Amino acid sequence: MTALRFCFLTTFYPPYNFGGDGIGVQRLARALVRAGHHVTVVHDADAYHALAPSGENGAPRDGGTRAPNPDPEPAGLEVVTLRSRLGAASLLLTQQLGRPVVNGRRIARLLREGRFDVINFHNISLIGGPGLLTHGNALKAYIAHEHWLVCPTHVLWRHGREVCKERQCFRCQLSYRRPPQLWRHTGLLERRLRHVDLFIALSEFSRDKHREFGFSREMTLLPHFLPEAEGPTAPDRPHARPYFMFVGRLERIKGVQDLIPEFRGDGPADLLIAGDGAFAGELRSLAAGLPRVRFLGRVANETLASYYQHAIALVMPSICYETFGLTLLEAFREGTPVIARRLGSLTEIVEQSGGGVLFSDAGELRAVMERMRADVAHRDALAAAGRKAFLARWTEEKVVPRYVALLRDAARRKGDARLAHILQ
Repeated sequence: MTALRFCFLTTFYPPYNFGGDGIGVQRLARALVRAGHHVTVVHDADAYHALAPSGENGAPRDGGTRAPNPDPEPAGLEVVTLRSRLGAASLLLTQQLGRPVVNGRRIARLLREGRFDVINFHNISLIGGPGLLTHGNALKAYIAHEHWLVCPTHVLWRHGREVCKERQCFRCQLSYRRPPQLWRHTGLLERRLRHVDLFIALSEFSRDKHREFGFSREMTLLPHFLPEAEGPTAPDRPHARPYFMFVGRLERIKGVQDLIPEFRGDGPADLLIAGDGAFAGELRSLAAGLPRVRFLGRVANETLASYYQHAIALVMPSICYETFGLTLLEAFREGTPVIARRLGSLTEIVEQSGGGVLFSDAGELRAVMERMRADVAHRDALAAAGRKAFLARWTEEKVVPRYVALLRDAARRKGDARLAHILQ
């Protein structure tokens, strides 16, 4: 295939990111470079610094699961980091007006001079909002890493206490102490969506939720993916006792507060929690005096793989609507089964893979964990199924060609015969 020029526009990008969306963007960008293309990523560092307290060297303390990746990007991947002297004020203007007020001219110039074949929008909430969608003349795709297209707070978590089943957006934004986005009531988003040629959802569940909350454009499916392997199996156990794991950003919506009480008193297995976040202090207080609960903080990728490989299972107790659940793939790749709450896309992924067990309440969670710990044959069968499903569905070799095919089909619909031919 002839080399193409891609531009990715996203609010967060490693190491300036919190959760899985920035990691997913980076993996797709690097995969395209490995396939021989050129990728330019444009992201906003002000958003990262404004949304978390400062730690060492100005880096937020609650930067998600993993430590910032010190590895340089490969040749062919250019990263443009936007910063403004206005800092958080620049973000507020974008959040309120729905367009890239401060950085708009620079972004327009980058897109014009870059002569890109494909522009892929990711999380654009604070880098430019819907006004960003008019910029550039290339084939345009949008990947919905969250539910921002239909939810001002991104995650359909109403009033900070429950999953959203019907719109109460104005009061909900006030409960988050965020100024309401009045542009959402003007038709601006719908008008700007007409400039996008392809919309991608990460799961069937997420696509259905977008439709349920009024998103009228057709969405196609493309899941997250991982490289088939990042390193050899780690022979040494990173923790002496048997253990279950949680991996993710420590926020209330991730449900770890429902998991910690299951490790009170004596027991044959521990709980290791990898990650950091704004809710970490409350979780540490909840776990005070519980020696079977250990907080690992942010963990480097190579070390995290070792923890996965020796865990009884990864537990995902999220109480919100996850759009995908990237850590499930990480567990499956390392031969680790999953225990997940029967909610959102987690249900979909576990059922597709056969690599885990679902639960709905504390009693069911307790029974599932005990069987996973005590029944080695049951645990190993789930681990094997998860690994098999990962290789069949979620590797870079399976997903990236599908992404290219979706772009080709979108180019044909748009009438861009040149680009469609290149994407063959």
